[in-house]
Amino acid sequence: MKTKFLNFLLIITSLSGYLEWSGNSHIFLFKAEADIFSKLFTDPVSLLHPFIILPLAGQILLLITLFQKRPDKTLTCISIAVLGLLLGFMFVIGLIKLNFKIIVSTIPFLTIAVLSVLDIKKTKINERPD
Repeated sequence: MKTKFLNFLLIITSLSGYLEWSGNSHIFLFKAEADIFSKLFTDPVSLLHPFIILPLAGQILLLITLFQKRPDKTLTCISIAVLGLLLGFMFVIGLIKLNFKIIVSTIPFLTIAVLSVLDIKKTKINERPD
């Protein structure tokens, strides 16, 4: 149950990322994803970018784990890795640009990701036969 809850939190916190670029351009990841889904049927070729496909795949994998009786730890780790690419990159950009909004928007995901990895490691140790 704890793993499913952490996976759910990973999905929610991955949507809270905030992007800001040149001038007054800014968007939250949940809004960007809504735009991606609207373009999926009108211009699917424009969505062929690793920073679009990988995080979306990570969220889909996490969603799959929510419906499993025992969430697959491998799927969870892969999801954290591909989502972590985007949100980790955003965090570093926030640090480089000293953009407080970007930094604060990525910290929840990074925190839950660390907690999830620690939980996975703990459950693997407890499941190991002696």
